[in-house]
Amino acid sequence: MDHTYRLVISCPDRVGIVARVSQFVAEQGGWLTEANYHADAESNWFFMRNEIRAESLKVSAQACRAAFAPIAEEYGMHWALVDSAVKRKVVILASHASHCIADILHRWHSGELDCDIPCVISNHENLRSMVEWHGIPFEYVAIDPQNKAPAHAKIMALAQEYQADCVVLARYMQIIQPEFCQAYAGRMINIHHSFLPSFIGANPYQKAFDRGVKLIGATSHYVTERLDEGPIIEQDVIRVSHRHSKDDLVRLGKDVEKSVLARALRNHLEDRVLVHGNKTVVFD
Repeated sequence: MDHTYRLVISCPDRVGIVARVSQFVAEQGGWLTEANYHADAESNWFFMRNEIRAESLKVSAQACRAAFAPIAEEYGMHWALVDSAVKRKVVILASHASHCIADILHRWHSGELDCDIPCVISNHENLRSMVEWHGIPFEYVAIDPQNKAPAHAKIMALAQEYQADCVVLARYMQIIQPEFCQAYAGRMINIHHSFLPSFIGANPYQKAFDRGVKLIGATSHYVTERLDEGPIIEQDVIRVSHRHSKDDLVRLGKDVEKSVLARALRNHLEDRVLVHGNKTVVFD
């Protein structure tokens, strides 16, 4: 990837935002390689993402941030200038299922996902050999169904110990505690099938098969204290028919789950996702 700085902004909408930001970037000698804008008429909120060639700037990133701060204050901006060369640390949580974590590890290993994976945490041991083959520490944390609090505290402590910038739930089949959600608000990504709320609980693919569904899909979203109701980052569906068995639905569902999670994580790592309330703007 080219070395860039990503200037990401959201603020109340008003006349002159694009002109003022563009003028600032030009004053710093910045060469824009990508520019995205969106104005939400309903909330009167403005969103912007610019990519700037790092070598084009006349000053350091630190100096650039200091120079932009007065503009950000004037316009009431939530903003960040992110260095693409600084890799995010992504801690992965997983349980039994391997399809999502195997896909992420492959994409990371091949350089498709530009991040570091300092560890994988799991409440089961079956994924250890696959994770350790990639040279990544595997942390097993058993969960007592009668008293889950100590395990949840240990998992959160491990995420902090490994300095996680982002946490990915790769089919991690446990409810995340509120304090963990709050600590990683906008930085914890989940994946699940898109049958909710129609087919709640265990064996959703069997229930969908019994009902004769014609579409199956997956949803990736940021985790909040409200179970499976956080801001949606990415979704996809595929068509099925009466010819498909329940096992076919499971196989096809796994395919869409892993591709949706990978796209969501990549968009997050590239600062393409801006959260506003319980919705997102995703610049592709």
